[in-house]
Amino acid sequence: MRVVFFGTPDFAVPSLLALIGEGFDVVAAVTQPDKPQGRSRSTLVAPPVKVAAQAEDVAVLQPARPTGAEFYRTIRDLAPEVGVVVAYGHILKPDLLAIPPRGMVNVHPSLLPELRGAAPVEWAILNGLEKTGVTIMQMGEGLDSGPILHQIPHRIPDDVTGGELSEHLAEMGAQALVEALQLLEANVLKPVPQKDANATYAPKLTREVARVSWNEPANAVARKILALDPRPGAWAELDGNEVKLFRAQLADVTGQPGEVLTTDGRLLIGAGGAAVAVQEVQPAGKPRMAAAEWVRGRGVAVGQRFT
Repeated sequence: MRVVFFGTPDFAVPSLLALIGEGFDVVAAVTQPDKPQGRSRSTLVAPPVKVAAQAEDVAVLQPARPTGAEFYRTIRDLAPEVGVVVAYGHILKPDLLAIPPRGMVNVHPSLLPELRGAAPVEWAILNGLEKTGVTIMQMGEGLDSGPILHQIPHRIPDDVTGGELSEHLAEMGAQALVEALQLLEANVLKPVPQKDANATYAPKLTREVARVSWNEPANAVARKILALDPRPGAWAELDGNEVKLFRAQLADVTGQPGEVLTTDGRLLIGAGGAAVAVQEVQPAGKPRMAAAEWVRGRGVAVGQRFT
C-alpha cells in the first residue's frame, strides 16, 4: 500500500521506520523545514523525520505550511492510497485529507476520547492516570475527534517521566499503526465513533503550568516534576533564581511548603502534606546535574525556601 507520511519529531520516527520495515511503500515523508539554531541562527538542523527518511532513501517534502494548490498537486502526483500523520505539528485542511482514497490516519498517544490535544503524554502523568495507551484514528476536521480504528492500552508506572513514557508510546504507536494499516488493507477495519461526552483534553504546556506550587499535595508536585521531564521542565525559584527540577520521588516526611529539609546526598523539599525528593536540577544558565552535585557546590542549604 502506498503511504504518504506526515511527522516531525523523534516521536514520529518509530512509526516511519515500522512502515518501511513492514514493506509499505512510503512515497514521501512530509516534515517541517529545517530550523536555524546557534547564537547566529546560521546553523540549520533537520527534523528527526527528515534524517530518518533520507537514511531510508524516502523522498522528503518540507513545506512551510501543508496548504495551497501546488502542494496538493504534489501529493496527488504521488498517488498515495493512505496518509499517516504522527506529531506533524500542523493542522491538515479538508482538501488535503481528502486526497488519499483511504483517507488519513493519525497516531495519538492516549486512549481517545481521553486527552485530546497537544500534550497527552504529559497530562496523563499530571492527572495521575493509572492507564493510557495509543489510538489509531481516522482523521477529520475536529481536534482528535475522528473515528477510532485501533487502540492499545498501557499501564503508567509510578516513577515514569514524560520523556520515558513518550518513548514507550512511540514504539507502541508504531506497532498499532502497522496493525491498523494491515487490517485497513484487508478491508476488515470497522471505525468506531468516539463518544464526545467522554472527551477530556490535554492543552499545550505553558510556562505557568510548568511552575511548581509547593502548597499542592506532594504527590501532585512529584507528578508534575516527572511529567515535564525532560521538556519543558518543572521549575521553581530559589532566592529569585529559576531552577528546573527533575527525577522526583514522594517522601514520607513533612515540612513547610517549599522549604529545603535535607541536603545529605539528595534534595528534600517540603510540599502539601509530605515532601518531594528531587534527584536532578538545572539552575539557570547551567547544565542539568545531580542534585547532590549542586548541593556540594553550595547551590542550596537547609532552611532555604523555594517559591
